[in-house]
Amino acid sequence: MESPPPPRPSKAALFLTYGKIGLVGFGGINAWARRTLVEERRWLTEQEYAETLGLGQVLPGPNALNAAIMVGERFHGAAGSLIAAGAMFGGPLVVLAGLATLYDHYGSLPAVDSLLGGTAAAAAGMVVGTAAKMAQRLKPTLGLWAVGLASLTLSGFFRVPLPLVLLLLGPLGILAAWWAGRAREQIAAGRERPEA
Repeated sequence: MESPPPPRPSKAALFLTYGKIGLVGFGGINAWARRTLVEERRWLTEQEYAETLGLGQVLPGPNALNAAIMVGERFHGAAGSLIAAGAMFGGPLVVLAGLATLYDHYGSLPAVDSLLGGTAAAAAGMVVGTAAKMAQRLKPTLGLWAVGLASLTLSGFFRVPLPLVLLLLGPLGILAAWWAGRAREQIAAGRERPEA
């Protein structure tokens, strides 16, 4: 039995949802976007979000913005892209302007330095937590794990520029995903064969 198709959000719902994502996603918009779009609203599956975010990361520009544009376009075309991107960055822009003004006046205080360090640590934890949650639900194969760990090693530890990492590992990731899909198809075909 097939599950019903995910709900198609209205333009207002798209605006309000991305506005919320932008305002609560300090330091980790992708973590909040995934939680909101996949778990709360169920507009996208885990796989669809992972694919959207993955494509957003290999395109030039901020990956969260790229993903918002793609999600907005999916539901409402070019207008949806503008709605999602504008809502996601509009609220934070106002907050950031206010914080920049405060930082200009109080940024030299030691307490502000501690606050920023703690916030950065929390944001890093959110990124790692989101990656772990996505990996747990997507159940990547050994080949995809190898490509992911190689990417982490090259970019995180050896500081290889991301375009070069993509050129080196992108074809291997595509091959690993293709191989995994082919294996799933063969397993499914084996289950459908009638017994002799």
